[in-house]
Amino acid sequence: MLDLLLPALLAAALGLLFAGALRRIRLWRRGRPEPVAFLAGLAAMPRRYLVDLHHVVERDRYMSNTHVATAGGFVLSMLLIVPVHLFGLESRWLNLALLLATLLMFCGAVFVFLRRRNPPARLSRGPWMRLPKNLLVFSASFFVLTLLSSGLLPEGFGGWVLGILLAAGVAFGLAEMLFGMGWGGPMKHAFAGALHLAFHRRPERFGGGRSTGLKPVDLGAPTLGVARPEDFTWNQLLGFDACVQCGRCEAVCPAFAAGQPLNPKKLIQDMVVGLAGGSDAGYAGSPYPGVEPGNASGAPHQPIVDGLLSAETLWSCTTCRACVEECPMMIEHVDAIVDMRRFLTLEKGETPNKGAEVLDNLIATDNPGGFAPDSRMNWAADLNLPLMAEVGRAEVLFWVSDGCFDMRSQRILRAFVEILKAAKVDFAVLGNEECDSGDLARRLGDDATFQSLARQNIAVLNRYRFERIVTTDPHAFHVLKNEYGDFGGHYEVLHHSTFINGLVRDGRLQLKAHKGGTVTYHDPCYLGRYNGEYEAPRALLNALNIELSEMERSGYRSRCCGGGGGAPITDIPGERRIADMRVEDARAVQADLIAVACQQCTAMLEGVVEPRPQIKDLAELVADALVEEVHEPRKAAMSPGPKTAVSQEQP
Repeated sequence: MLDLLLPALLAAALGLLFAGALRRIRLWRRGRPEPVAFLAGLAAMPRRYLVDLHHVVERDRYMSNTHVATAGGFVLSMLLIVPVHLFGLESRWLNLALLLATLLMFCGAVFVFLRRRNPPARLSRGPWMRLPKNLLVFSASFFVLTLLSSGLLPEGFGGWVLGILLAAGVAFGLAEMLFGMGWGGPMKHAFAGALHLAFHRRPERFGGGRSTGLKPVDLGAPTLGVARPEDFTWNQLLGFDACVQCGRCEAVCPAFAAGQPLNPKKLIQDMVVGLAGGSDAGYAGSPYPGVEPGNASGAPHQPIVDGLLSAETLWSCTTCRACVEECPMMIEHVDAIVDMRRFLTLEKGETPNKGAEVLDNLIATDNPGGFAPDSRMNWAADLNLPLMAEVGRAEVLFWVSDGCFDMRSQRILRAFVEILKAAKVDFAVLGNEECDSGDLARRLGDDATFQSLARQNIAVLNRYRFERIVTTDPHAFHVLKNEYGDFGGHYEVLHHSTFINGLVRDGRLQLKAHKGGTVTYHDPCYLGRYNGEYEAPRALLNALNIELSEMERSGYRSRCCGGGGGAPITDIPGERRIADMRVEDARAVQADLIAVACQQCTAMLEGVVEPRPQIKDLAELVADALVEEVHEPRKAAMSPGPKTAVSQEQP
C-alpha cells in the first residue's frame, strides 16, 4: 500500500508547496519595487543563515542547539526523502544517511516539545503548539519507513496497522512541513526566512556589519511614507512573513513593558495580516497592552492605521532598536514604524500632542524648543570658544547640539569644554551657524524637515576644514555619522565618550580616582545599539578607578530611558513610565550613581521622583576628576605655548 501511496503523497505535497510558494511570492510582490542583488543574495544566503543568523539565535543556547538539530535534520531529510521515497532510489548509504537525518530531527523535535509544555509568555501559542507534535510525527514516520524500505525491518513488519499509522503520519507531517510552508502556518518562516536573508533590505548588517541609519524618503513620490501594506517595499513584506513569533522583541520592548499600546511582535503579525488580507482573530500571542485582538483587519490596498492598528501604537515606539537587535530573523521593526509615521506626519499632519508644535519650531527656528536661533551660544558667553567662522579650520569640530538651550545639558557641555581645554585640543564650534541635526524631525516622520536641516548643516560644514566632529549628543552623533551621507555629508564623527577615552589613553588627561558609592552605567540606545559603542564609556569609567555594578539589562540589551524617537513629545500614556523602570534597574544593583552618556537620558532619568541614584554624564565625571597642573609663574611664562592655533584657557 505504502509503495504507491507514499510517492503520491510526496508528489502532491511538493506540488502544493510549489503552488503555495508562488502565491506567497505574488503577495510580497504587491509591495513597492526595490532593487536587490538577486544572485549574490542567494549565494550569500547559506552563510547568512549559518553564521550571521545563528550569531543572534545562539543568545538562547537551548533554542540554538534545538534549531540546529531540528532544522538541519529536516533539510537533510528532505534532500534524501525525495530520491529514496519519491523516486525509489535504492542505496544502502542513502538509507543510512536518511535514518541519521530523521533521528537528528526527532531529537531536536523532542526538545521543541519539551519547550512547548510550559512555554514562556512571549511565545505565541495557537498553531505553534501543534508544531512539535508534527515534527515528531514527520521524523518518526520517515525513520520507520526507511527501516522498512532498506530491509532493516522484515517485510510485512507491523502489518496493515503499521501501514495505516505510517500513512497517516506521513500525511500529517507533510501537511505541516511542506503544505504549511507555502500556504501559511508555523513552517512558513522557513521559506520566507531563507528568502528574507537573501534579499534583506540592509545587506550591510551581515558579516559583522552595522546598518542603522534610516533610508531617505523621495520627497517627489506620489505618496510619502506608508499608508497601506502595499506601500512597503516587497522585501519588507517578505521580512514580515519571516517572523517566527518567538517574542524576543516583545520581551525587550520598553513600551510594551510600560503598558503602552505597542508589542513589536503583534505589529509584525498585523503587517502579515495586511499583506495577505484577513483579520487578527487567529493571533495567539500577547496583544498590545490594553487592546484585545480580534478587531483588527486589513488588506494590501486598505489603510493600516485604524484598520490593522491605531496611530498610538506607532507613536509608542522609542526607536530604541532593542526589538531589531534581538530578532533572530533580523526583521527591521523600526524602519516599518517610521515609514508609517512618515505618512501620518507628512501626508496627514497628524503628529500627536506637541509633535506639530515641535516640528513648526524646527522649521521656524532650527531648534525644537523654538528658541531664538542667535541665542545658541549664550551658554558659553564666558568661555571664549573659538568659532569656525573665525578660525576656518580646527582639529576637532565640537557639535554642540540642542543641549545648548537646556540648563542641565549646559553643565555637560561646559564639562566637556573643560576637558577639551585641559587636553589642549585644537577645537572650534559653529556657534549660531549650527542648526538642529534633524534627528527628532526624522524620528517623528518629518523627513522633509530633516532633509532641509541636513542640507543646511552640510553646506555650513563644507565651508570649513576639520579632521573630525565630536559631540556629546548620541542622537546627533548617529545622524551625522550614519544619515548625512545620503545627502553628501561624509565625516568622521565621534561621541565624546570615545574621544575622551582616546585622550586618556594618549596621556593627555591626568585624572584622579572617583570617590563615591556604587556606580552603574546606562547605555544610551543611539550610542550602543545604533553605533556599537559599549567599550569606550566603560574604559573611561575604569580610568576613573570605578568598578561598575552592571545592571541586568546592559550593553546590547540595555533598557531604553524612554526619551528616544520623540516619545516624550508624542507622550502616549501607559501603565508606567519607562524611565521609572530604568531607575528601578539601577536600584536593583544598589547604585548610588548612574553614569550616562546622553543629555536625553540625563533628562529622562533625572525626571524620576527622588529618592533615586544621582545622575551624571561621563563628561561631568571626568571633569570632576581632572588633575589641575600647577605651574610656577616664571616657569610657565617661559614654557612654549600650546601647539594649537586656537587660544585656549586652562581650567
